Amino acid sequence: MSSPEYPKWIDDDLQKIRDAGLFRSRRTFKPLPGGRCLLDGQTLINLSSNDYLDLAHDDRLIAAATSALSEMGVGARASALVSGRTEWHERLESQLALFEGAEAAILFPSGYAANLGVVSALASEQDTVFCDRLNHASLIDGCRLSGARLRVYRHDNLEKLKRELEKVTGDGKKIIVTDSVFSMDGSLAPLVSLCDLAEKYEAILMIDEAHGTGVWGATGRGLAEELGVEYRVTVRIGTLSKAVGTMGGFVAGSSALVDWLWNRVRTQIYSTALPPAICAAACEALEIIQAEPERRRVLFERADFLRKELQQRTNITIPASNGPIIPIILQDPDVTMKVAAELQEAGFLVGAIRPPTVPEGTSRLRVSVTYAHTQDDLVRFLKALDRSLARNVESR
Repeated sequence: MSSPEYPKWIDDDLQKIRDAGLFRSRRTFKPLPGGRCLLDGQTLINLSSNDYLDLAHDDRLIAAATSALSEMGVGARASALVSGRTEWHERLESQLALFEGAEAAILFPSGYAANLGVVSALASEQDTVFCDRLNHASLIDGCRLSGARLRVYRHDNLEKLKRELEKVTGDGKKIIVTDSVFSMDGSLAPLVSLCDLAEKYEAILMIDEAHGTGVWGATGRGLAEELGVEYRVTVRIGTLSKAVGTMGGFVAGSSALVDWLWNRVRTQIYSTALPPAICAAACEALEIIQAEPERRRVLFERADFLRKELQQRTNITIPASNGPIIPIILQDPDVTMKVAAELQEAGFLVGAIRPPTVPEGTSRLRVSVTYAHTQDDLVRFLKALDRSLARNVESR
């Protein structure tokens, strides 16, 4: 059977993407234990993963998922409000609420679904949403989908946010939306100042702890816990697909908020529930995160070592950041792709990030350190990076 003919503009647009050096090709990976992966027959040290605590391949999570898989089968078979919410979904929501120190929690099939659905449910045409310019695409898309007036601010200069909050009049809601840890920069949102502004101007503050859950805070609840502002935040969203090592998103909060979300958020109401086996694995992961805080300590030690070493290089730019996300700014997308390819040849997989994911002129290698990486892994990476930089990047 032949394929239908598509409009010529598709080919034209693809060519524009290729000409700009921004064409994205699909690759197939096999995850391996120990922070490794297999690509085209080559075993690579994986420095592009968000599995910060090295839990995705943990035997205890695999055993929990296997047991639930045998008992419950593969899929949830329906949306949560129809018949897809099993005892494992209930257990995970209860465990998340306990872990987050909240009254209740609600699950979503992905962090993207949580962000998109919650923002678009909270905000409407008579409201104003204030969105950090570095927020994840799912938050930005949620702001746009809501139909609310959109105001963009920079978290490193909150004066504009303050001025925009002062301008808003009327009965519409004011909603400040931010990541806690910005995924492409590794920088942290100024949550204390944002809480102050939200309280002064009677705004709702919504934060996404996607890269904070399991990593930041005394017990791993996120940056809000680290900074002592959890109970000043109206809506806290988290993800299970990064440090927790599984998949899905969630919101933790008051029982009233969670009940409202159950009845209003379309991405939850109309999505098939998470597989029960995933919920079982996530329950096990939450227990490990609480029982083994040394995972976070080692993670930060490794990340601090690598960041300090990289900051000594004069031919790259390392923005101020904290935690396991370390961006190496190379500016030019072609150079970025070339360095990433040479690192792969040397046995290291790093994320090569180009526009439109990041602004023009800020193409970068996004390095993610995990608990699985050893000091030797990172030293070897630095040597391979230095060789590639010497060939491709001039000193600045």
